Amino acid sequence: MENCIGTIIDVHKSISAQYENQEFLSQFEQLKQAIRYLDLEQVCEKDILKVEQATNDLLREFKTVFETGNLGPVYRSVKN
Repeated sequence: MENCIGTIIDVHKSISAQYENQEFLSQFEQLKQAIRYLDLEQVCEKDILKVEQATNDLLREFKTVFETGNLGPVYRSVKN
């Protein structure tokens, strides 16, 4: 889950020059911090799948922004 949220933060940072929304970024930074204190024994696979699906849906929304080629890659190399 931390990777999903980190990806959202990284994507936001890469587009923030054109689509700045500090409140959005701040909320995900807070969520990233909260996950560090999460008892993973209480998290079931279904919860993880929901977070992964939400991340994929959000990235799909950003797809057209990155397809134009104006912003460049989020990462310099493949992360996973």
